[in-house]
Amino acid sequence: MTDTTTRTESQIFRGAPEAGSPRLDALPGVHREDAVPQHVLEIERFDTADHRLAAAGITLAVHRNEGEQSYWRLDLPDDDSGEELRVPLAPDAPPVPEVPGELAELVRGVVRDGELRPAGQVRRVRTGTRLLGGDDRLLGTVFRDHVTVATLGSSTEGGAWTEVRTHDTSDDGLAAELERRLGEAGLRPAATSADAELDRLLRPVAPPRRRSGGKRAKAGTAGAALLDYLATHVDRLAAEDLRARRGEHDSVHQLRVATRRLRSALQSYRRLLDRERTDPLVDALRELARALAPARDAEVLHARIRDGLLGLEPELLLGPVQAQVTRHYARVEGEATAAVLSALDGDAYARLRRDLDDLLQDPPLTKRAARPADKELPAHVARAAGRLSRAVEVAVDQNAEAEDRDLAVHDARKAGKRLRYATEVARPAVGKDAKRFAKELKGFQDALGEHQDTVVAREALRELAAEASGKGENGFAFGVLHGLDAARAARIEEELPDLWARAWRPRNRRWLS
Repeated sequence: MTDTTTRTESQIFRGAPEAGSPRLDALPGVHREDAVPQHVLEIERFDTADHRLAAAGITLAVHRNEGEQSYWRLDLPDDDSGEELRVPLAPDAPPVPEVPGELAELVRGVVRDGELRPAGQVRRVRTGTRLLGGDDRLLGTVFRDHVTVATLGSSTEGGAWTEVRTHDTSDDGLAAELERRLGEAGLRPAATSADAELDRLLRPVAPPRRRSGGKRAKAGTAGAALLDYLATHVDRLAAEDLRARRGEHDSVHQLRVATRRLRSALQSYRRLLDRERTDPLVDALRELARALAPARDAEVLHARIRDGLLGLEPELLLGPVQAQVTRHYARVEGEATAAVLSALDGDAYARLRRDLDDLLQDPPLTKRAARPADKELPAHVARAAGRLSRAVEVAVDQNAEAEDRDLAVHDARKAGKRLRYATEVARPAVGKDAKRFAKELKGFQDALGEHQDTVVAREALRELAAEASGKGENGFAFGVLHGLDAARAARIEEELPDLWARAWRPRNRRWLS
């Protein structure tokens, strides 16, 4: 005989603190009830005084459940890994325990100079009843919680109510009857959880992204477009900070990209903001990008050289070159990663994060920022485009010396990135013209990037070959890769004039005039 019963997920019903319990007698299929002993469950949230974690969508809390191991738990925004970040709470921990170092490290970029302390609490006093059928088979459990939610600190808010939840109910008819009786007792399906209610109480304390006083950007203006872009990438910087501290793949690269986008936007649109406020930010962002560069460069070089060796014919792989590359980059990447974490823990980075938040809360907009975005922004993109055009004149000069050509292509690459990011700011306001312009430039920019990769890779290959020679090993394979990269760079240099001519056609940039 096939079992046609279904097992429902936990359902939560809510009522006033004085709400009674539902009648559980004579339920269909239930032969007897078994009481669950009363116990207390507490979740104590930790945050800064101005609730920076809550504002960032981060939850750090101690979970205490009578009779079970208490633990710290950290929940990060947009974390799809499915991994729970838990640290056991020591049995002899004081009433206000110290946040474990490994969790404090992950949120340091958000907390900065703040102090983590208890900020809110969800407390449940729980009783329950198990519903048993024939042969004492469990048909479901009904839990009744007296719930209190409160913020902690200089000001307190909160509330109290009764929650009843039906858990693991194994029969649709039983579930329906329980829901009817819960309604009779004055209980209704809960719209939100107690944790969500605490979130609601905590988050308004965090400073808004833009103040109600001072200068504000009107919708549709150049200032509004720029601030929206900056806010997006300040949030991206914060998110990638968390990922980098966890050692997640590609996080340092994305952190560096967010840094470059912010710096480029502040530089390209410097006439829309007071430079006394933005120039120090540009300098700080540049220093951060420099601190992040070695880790990203090592990651890219390791992958490029490893894949290059795998692509060579076996007879060209003389000596233990693959093992040498693995050892070399294990050390280089380890040192670079440590340097990244040191930079993220430094005072300069904390000031940068604070100053970026201040910029968005109180933007120092100039009069130009009040102009319509679709009219004002193209002029700023045009200046970035002119910078690229001047750099390309040298990069495509076939008569330039090889070393000068490498530097010129690198300068053009940097100018191209700045133009790309400036176009991103304008794209929502300008529309398809900006989109087409960015698309047409992509092939040229990709070629510039590949050329720079060959320049950096050739230097690394020379170092690896010298290292092998110094140990009496054979570095021939590194020389082969060096030659392949030199040939690739020469081909790109030959292609650059045609790629530039296609990208720089008048119809692609007419919107800049």
